[in-house]
Amino acid sequence: MSALKAQLADDLRTALKGGDRLKTSVLRLLHALIKNREIEKRGELDDAEIIQAVIASCKTRKEAIEQYVKGGRPELAAKEEAELKLLEFYLPPPLSLEELRQKIEDALVAAQASSMKDMGKVMALLMPEISGRADGKVASQMVKDALSRR
Repeated sequence: MSALKAQLADDLRTALKGGDRLKTSVLRLLHALIKNREIEKRGELDDAEIIQAVIASCKTRKEAIEQYVKGGRPELAAKEEAELKLLEFYLPPPLSLEELRQKIEDALVAAQASSMKDMGKVMALLMPEISGRADGKVASQMVKDALSRR
């Protein structure tokens, strides 16, 4: 069992014993998502794959928050925000803008990128490095900007 999966199981047990309904609910849903992905994969997920599941769950919450705010349901948006904060605890710390720039520069050098044609190669090298730690859209725009200056 991966370290992150063990931590999630321990946190779920603690939340159940402590009577924390919100945390219990969120962790049960995440546990079910992980279990479904393991069934699809036909094997246990490693920590990186579990982080991808957490990211997917965070994305779902962010989209729900947006919809609830548009729909005039602030109480439901607040609940989703609380769930999002719980999930974000399990993500690695976010990259600073300077760290992201450095990783982009490293990927540009590694891919020997010289034009916009190399965008796919650069992103293929970059995304595993920043997954869960930086927004892919922001990184993509920064890569485009860097390639346009070359």
